[in-house]
Amino acid sequence: MPLLEIKNLHASIGDKEILKGLNLTIEAGEVHAIMGRNGCGKSTLASVITGHPAYRVTEGSILFKGQDILSLSPDARANSGIFLAFQYPVELPGVGMAQFLKAALNAKQVFLGKPPMDAVAFMKHMNLRATALGISPEMLKRPVNVGFSGGEKKRLETFQMAMLEPDFCILDEMDSGLDVDALKVVGQGVSVMRESHRGFMIITHHDDLLQYVKPDKVSIMLDGQIVKTGGADFVRQVEEQGYDSFR
Repeated sequence: MPLLEIKNLHASIGDKEILKGLNLTIEAGEVHAIMGRNGCGKSTLASVITGHPAYRVTEGSILFKGQDILSLSPDARANSGIFLAFQYPVELPGVGMAQFLKAALNAKQVFLGKPPMDAVAFMKHMNLRATALGISPEMLKRPVNVGFSGGEKKRLETFQMAMLEPDFCILDEMDSGLDVDALKVVGQGVSVMRESHRGFMIITHHDDLLQYVKPDKVSIMLDGQIVKTGGADFVRQVEEQGYDSFR
């Protein structure tokens, strides 16, 4: 059974149809890159999978671990194991990173019928993940994303992903505006979390991040549809020939 299976997905925002019969399958243990030029529907796909209320699904299905998730709320999808790392992470003034993550972790624990994580277990969990990703204690004391550079925000998104240990991770153009050091941190985060039960969908329009995160498969997206899926060699073909070569 695939980890994620999307069949004939049509989705609109307002009167504009963006996804036009999209089909996609991602297996557990797979790192799958979605490549396409700006405006082809890549970020819309991420938003629809995670349940953004601005988008309306008019046809098709999204199966996550065999369950159709279209009727689930965004928080239920997140607690079921879907994580989205934003292209532009939002700031949460007055909300400390540790406070935010503990609330998120314990919401997931309760959703799964498990007891909340106590303070000692949480701090141990957080310190281990922070050390692995080079996150300083000072960063964890500050409000979520407030006053951080773009690269620092992406580092913290990677840290949040490691803390929550989702089954399916969507990275929506996280390479946008990042320097080499920040790209390496994101790549390290994916490498640390890469396990047989977990899948990744990496959305991008160029190959910067894919130099540090080697995908198992690459799908090319044009005009709201996946037009071709193949191996990592598609990345080189895109860079050499452009997206129109896949029409």
